Amino acid sequence: MSRVQLALNVSDLEASVAFYTQLFGTQPHKRRPGYANFAITEPPLKLVLIEVPADERGSGTAGALNHLGIEVEDAEAVVAHADRLRDAGLAPFDEMDTTCCYAVQDKVWVHDPAGAPWEVYTITDDNPVAADGLMVLSSEGAACCTPDAAGASAC
Repeated sequence: MSRVQLALNVSDLEASVAFYTQLFGTQPHKRRPGYANFAITEPPLKLVLIEVPADERGSGTAGALNHLGIEVEDAEAVVAHADRLRDAGLAPFDEMDTTCCYAVQDKVWVHDPAGAPWEVYTITDDNPVAADGLMVLSSEGAACCTPDAAGASAC
């Protein structure tokens, strides 16, 4: 099953989790410090909430979007999308076996004409743990990573 992902910047994670729990009638699939994600069945949606300082987030729609995505079944689907995007001339940026959003993922990124980042991804390990028993984060220690239009990671 594929589903669209919407990753939002929020300045009050607890209030946002409470709101989206009410809106979609489901509890978060995963909670970590400054991070929550919902695996919503109807409509099929992965909603990711990333806590950022209020002055970064702003109010209303300004500053709300972190990134967009399409979750696919497996790594083969990610590769197929990457090939299709390359063939379409969209210059995708691959990130295979990367730790991001508290999970190990294979993904490919593209940016729309205005620079909004889209990822096509699959989760290969939803709860990675290091040898010391601590949660594995991205290489920069951040929960989520979004490459800029040039492909540089913005962790």
